[in-house]
Amino acid sequence: MQNPIDANQYHLLQVPIGRILAILFTSILITGLLGMLLPWDITLLHASLLQGVIAATISFHILRTAIWWTVIHLFFLPGLLIALTLELSAYWYLIGFLVLILIFGKTSHTQVPLFLSSKEVIHTLAELLPKHHPFTFIDLGSGCGGLMCKLAQTLPNGNYHGIETAILPCWISKLRTLLFGYTCQFQWKSIWLHDLARYDVVYAYLSPVPMSSLWQKACQEMRPGTLFISNTFTIPGVTPTRSIKLNDFSGSVLHIWQMTSSASK
Repeated sequence: MQNPIDANQYHLLQVPIGRILAILFTSILITGLLGMLLPWDITLLHASLLQGVIAATISFHILRTAIWWTVIHLFFLPGLLIALTLELSAYWYLIGFLVLILIFGKTSHTQVPLFLSSKEVIHTLAELLPKHHPFTFIDLGSGCGGLMCKLAQTLPNGNYHGIETAILPCWISKLRTLLFGYTCQFQWKSIWLHDLARYDVVYAYLSPVPMSSLWQKACQEMRPGTLFISNTFTIPGVTPTRSIKLNDFSGSVLHIWQMTSSASK
């Protein structure tokens, strides 16, 4: 199954880029103005740190972008300046690029960044899942496997499966199962190539972009009575059976759909 991006989803991709550029240039402009107005001299390093603080403040408090963008804005220019000052060999930049590829995989294609589910999410899922009979659970985009391993500890009656497209997080997940004996299976694979028919619960923490296509896939493959759970991101035009708002660092909301025989109609 393909992962098509329609016009509305494409528009969603442009908004963050526009915000990133707006924050960058606005923070640089404000930093320049402060540099002229302040009664003392500031070094280039001080200016870069000030720009990072201003950009992070705009990102978090004004434009309400995701927390990881706030961190990136805070350290981008200072980190760039430090890297230039250290006069690092080109090999270090190559190594850094390869590490990012291993961590984030095909993010530029899938438009799904690496998200980490909070402890509150794991606790809430554990409350929703069956306690006394076997069930099958899949995490689409399982990252480093933290959610699945914690659930396997709490509810050993479950059969847990994770799908991850980024190489390094998937290897970390596999290593955790080997070292600590978690009863989880992880695969380095596209979620679009994996059949969802055998799972009682399908969990996803992705992005707004693939949700419509993922819902179509779920409707075609999931059995009536099974649960589709999305962390934070809704399905356009489809009302959840239930939504649970959590009090965690990212204000997560678990949107839950109970699949029916008519869901794909």
